[in-house]
Formats: sequence, C-alpha cells, structure tokens
Amino acid sequence: MAKRMVLLVGTNKGVFMYTADANRKEWSLKGPFLPGWEVYSVLGDSRHGNRIYAGTSHAAYGATIRVSDDFGESWTQVEHGPSYSKESGFSLNRIWQIAPGHPSEPDTVFAGVEEAGIFVSRDRGATWRELDVLTKHPSRPGWFPGAGGMCLHTILIDPRNPKRMWVGISAVGVFRTDDGGETWTPRNQGLARVPTGQPQEDVGFCVHKIVLDPFNPDIMYMQEHGGVFQSNDGGDNWFTIEEGVTLREGDMPFGFPIVVAPNGDLFLVPLESSEQRAVAEGKLLVYGRHKGDTSWAPVGDAMPDEPRHVSVLRDAMTIDAFDPYGLYFGTTSGEVFCSLDRGRTWDRLPGQLSRILCVKPWVVED
Repeated sequence: MAKRMVLLVGTNKGVFMYTADANRKEWSLKGPFLPGWEVYSVLGDSRHGNRIYAGTSHAAYGATIRVSDDFGESWTQVEHGPSYSKESGFSLNRIWQIAPGHPSEPDTVFAGVEEAGIFVSRDRGATWRELDVLTKHPSRPGWFPGAGGMCLHTILIDPRNPKRMWVGISAVGVFRTDDGGETWTPRNQGLARVPTGQPQEDVGFCVHKIVLDPFNPDIMYMQEHGGVFQSNDGGDNWFTIEEGVTLREGDMPFGFPIVVAPNGDLFLVPLESSEQRAVAEGKLLVYGRHKGDTSWAPVGDAMPDEPRHVSVLRDAMTIDAFDPYGLYFGTTSGEVFCSLDRGRTWDRLPGQLSRILCVKPWVVED
C-alpha cells in the first residue's frame, strides 16, 4: 500500500492539513477546519481506521475535544470529554496535548489540559476520566502558572512498559508514574528552578518540552526555561547539554520546542531571551546536535534572505518517521517549513496561516 504524509497544523483559527506523497516534494493544503477555534493539540490516529483528534478552545464556549473520521470534512464534538468536577475547584481552559496510548492499548488516548491535569479514554475518545491522583498530589498547593498558564503539555509513554509514563507541566516540572497513574513522583533533580514562589522544593521547574531517545527511553531530552537538559535514568537526575546553543555570552539558552529524529538527531529553535521570545536578529536558525555529537550548532537558516522576527512554540516543531526523515516547524506568523536533509536547507510550504500552535505528522496508508 502507498503511504502519504499528512501534516496536521493547529492554529488559533482552526486546523489546516498539508498532504504529500512519501517523497514530500509537492504539498497540497486544505482548511481551515474548525475555523474560529483555537487548536492547541491535534493527533492523527490510524490504529482503527483514520481518525483525527483536535483539542479546541474558545473564549465563549470553553475547551472541547472533536474528532473527524473523514480527514476533516466533518467533525463531532465528544459529548463526555475531559472535565473537572465542581468540587475540584479547577477549570479546564485548554487541551494542550492529545497522545496515543501504548501500542498494546490501541483504544487508549490521553489528554493533557490546563489547569494542569491528565485524562484518559479507553474507548477511542468516547468517554474520559481524570487520573486525579496527579491533580491531588501533595505538592499541588505549590503549583503556580507560568506566563503561558499552568498547562500539562507533554505526555510520554515508555515503549517497554505501558504503566510507565512521564508528564511535563509548565512552571511545575516533570512527574513520573510507574504504575499507570496510581502514584506520581516529581522527577526534577538537577533542573534550574524558576522564581515563581513555590514553597515546595520538588516543584517549581518551568519545563517547556520533553522527548524520549528513540533507542533508550531512559534517556530524555528537555528544553526548559533555564536551559537544555538531559537525563540518562528516566528523569531521576538531569544535567545540562547547552554547549554551542547559547546565543549571547552570559545568557541561558531559551526556547520552547525540542525534537528527536528516529536516528537520534536532536533539534531546537533558540530564542533571544525569555523577555524577547523571538529569534535573535531576525534569523530563523535551527540548531542541531547530531547523534554522537557533544555540542549544538546552527544547521540551517529557514529564510536566509529575509528577516523573520517570530517565535516557534513548544509543539510547533516535529519530525516524521520516513527515511530520510522530514523536519518541520511552524511560526507564530503562520509559516510552515520543511527540511529533508537534517535541517541544512528548507522549503516553505504553501499558504500563510494564522498563529501556529502545533504541528503533528501523520503517515497514512492508502
């Protein structure tokens, strides 16, 4: 069966869909789907047919999950989606992440939300329940939001063990469960704490994004408010891997996305500073650390002939599973870029979209 590449793009004005064959040279664009809705999370799921999940939010109508089984032509709002009880005191503002369950659990889907919490569906998104042990964690009184809110934006599942998971929460930190969510433990030793006033020492770490190494899931990589980090023991301890990525002497590296390729290559887009939150000097540079390297270096400028004073948000950079892999990112000014040569050269995909919140690859068999 032929395979094609579908690139799902969530924006603050709906979902867009790029499609190409396996060569990824010519792209077609469709959308917007769900126009007028903020879409912070999308997932293309082929475990049972072809389904798209979208985490939508609206200032007037709140946060919902919607699904499409016909490539965006029609959508259904999940009636019994994630929701907090009135007794919890929490509000559900956005769906920041939708992630598939372990391969051994093909009906399972997870959702990470703001205010920070995690929900699970065991019936392909029809009904959801909160894994409320995390929400009720003893450190919860010390969870305070960062500039972007208190969002649970990263959900990672150990490919060797469906009960072992990690979550990343902005301005709070990393938590791990080894028993399917029955207990959660902070895993923030070695990270750079941010001054947000948390009284508990084991939280108060502004995690921006985390990824697992494709060869050893005990190895993890993180873009954090205070730098770039690695763990070799499942998050028990973290250490910096910042060499080559600092833009100015004396500054900490700052940025949001970090991605890892099937061969172990790492990529990120550094920003000038936490205060500026835009690429330095208008240069849309992607930095890479190829497998076996010990330092980062600029690997390619997406727009070398034009200044771009933009940002790339935490979920707006991704990598597909083809060989050679495709590297993609979307900007806050609505442009999507693709590289098929490890970030050295870039093509801009057609169309000018709205502010891009997430970019997710989906390989579909026809």
